[in-house]
Amino acid sequence: MPEWNAEQYHEISLPQQQWARRVLDRLPLEGSERVLDVGCGTGRITSEIAERVPRGRVVGLDRSAVMLATAAVWLSEHAPAVSLVLADGAALPFRRVFDAVFSSATFHWIHDHAALFHSMIGTLEPGGRLVAQCGGKGNLGVLLGRAEHLMHDSRFAPFFADWTEPTFYTDVAATEQRLAAAGFSGVKVWLEAAPTRLPGADAFRQFIATVCVRHHVARLPPRARDLFLNELTIAAEADSPQFTLDYWRLNIDAARPA
Repeated sequence: MPEWNAEQYHEISLPQQQWARRVLDRLPLEGSERVLDVGCGTGRITSEIAERVPRGRVVGLDRSAVMLATAAVWLSEHAPAVSLVLADGAALPFRRVFDAVFSSATFHWIHDHAALFHSMIGTLEPGGRLVAQCGGKGNLGVLLGRAEHLMHDSRFAPFFADWTEPTFYTDVAATEQRLAAAGFSGVKVWLEAAPTRLPGADAFRQFIATVCVRHHVARLPPRARDLFLNELTIAAEADSPQFTLDYWRLNIDAARPA
């Protein structure tokens, strides 16, 4: 799996930050809780969680070493008490440690959601909360459909011979079933549209290269990569509204029974 360009992501991930703040607002915190941020990325939202629990403890977890390196720099200034852990969300190295697990824009990078939710409930104290959001069914359907079409184009097809999908976008019913099977109660899951317009061609191209199709372009040599991104950007320019990504967010609220 190609590594993130963490420094660039830190600068351009405003949509993800905005979504995460709304998710965080769904998590009631009194100030002394122990909170795990799964998929903490570069630490922007992790530091905001820390502000809400001044007498508690926050751990940021990510499976990307470069994300954690960027997070360490950010958090050293904004929330130095936060601890960082390199690990996979589907195999958390904790047992009954946290009062809450928070996650945003991460679960769709994990294919085994049954293992993910079993791992989550195991790390929570009885009564602990899971509040999360990730890409859901239909997420980026237009962009990824165009990318798939290009992958079969003779100019690009040789680079995608052994392609496997890096993301897993699931639906409400399947998520409810997996959460219940893991032992969660008070399960609430819903899907919402979150169309996101980028301010122009350059911003769109940079954003999709860093976030949405980074696995695609990582397979391509420089010239083919430019052509691939150009095709996607030109198509988005013809959309109405232009340069708009058809995001769908899957929201999750659940608790470990007390």
